[in-house]
Amino acid sequence: MKNKILKMITILLVVSTLMINCKKNDTNNDNNKITSIITSFYPMYIMTLNVTKDINDVKVSNMTKPQIGCLHDYQLTPEDVVCLEKAQYFVINGGGMETFVNKIVKQMPNIKIIEASKGIELIKGYGDEGDNPHLWVSVSTAIKQVRNIEEQLSSLDIKNRVAYKKNADEYINKLEKLKTKMHQVLDPVKNKNIVTFHEAFPYFAKEFDLNIVDVIEREPGSEPSAKEISDIIASVKKLNVKALFAEPQYPAKAAEIIAKETGIKVYILDPGVSGDMELDSYINTMENNLITLQEALK
Repeated sequence: MKNKILKMITILLVVSTLMINCKKNDTNNDNNKITSIITSFYPMYIMTLNVTKDINDVKVSNMTKPQIGCLHDYQLTPEDVVCLEKAQYFVINGGGMETFVNKIVKQMPNIKIIEASKGIELIKGYGDEGDNPHLWVSVSTAIKQVRNIEEQLSSLDIKNRVAYKKNADEYINKLEKLKTKMHQVLDPVKNKNIVTFHEAFPYFAKEFDLNIVDVIEREPGSEPSAKEISDIIASVKKLNVKALFAEPQYPAKAAEIIAKETGIKVYILDPGVSGDMELDSYINTMENNLITLQEALK
């Protein structure tokens, strides 16, 4: 009996701690004027942070740690649930990325889902994988996602809609300049055959007319077989591939094997699923990617 009581006390203490940590919407009065927004993962956090910049009565927090990366098979934790219960709005990428979202809608009918991929045409994934959800990796689709977040927030939080629109316009203007710069550098490149690490770059490749000859790991953590590596090596040699691209979030062992057999270099291309929690983090990541591509495809 004593053990049961101690166990119950421990559970209550843990839940209380989580609730304190996630209490992002506290105010100094009883009117609860703070608007609490939770984002599903890093790219959505950076977009939402820009849309809500300098709005004092809006607080944005990210549900997952930046190191987690994409949320393909992510399972909600008790801490996630407690944090979500404290929020009015939940910003998601959509497109099949957050497979747990139906569970949230069912368990928390009061939370409003803001889907950044709403109305954007999706690229079909490889085989039976369904649609590819990595929209934000393309600057053009990232711009559409920012506008989606702004418009959906504005329709729900009317008192801040003017500020949302102003912030979104400013951020989109920055992204448009980035997009123009990247096209100026990449459009003249003649040989655009590349091999990427996993299925994060189809939208990016479509925007800049890159030809993804092959993908080393369709899903992170699913190491390619000896035959798959052999086939990639054959494609690299046959099509005069200019570069192999690994990602900073994952080991590059398979890419290094292919590089050794083909004599081409492994470069790091960042899909923007982790990084600094700063307003310009996405832009900085893409600027670095541009430098990398310029070097790899020269």
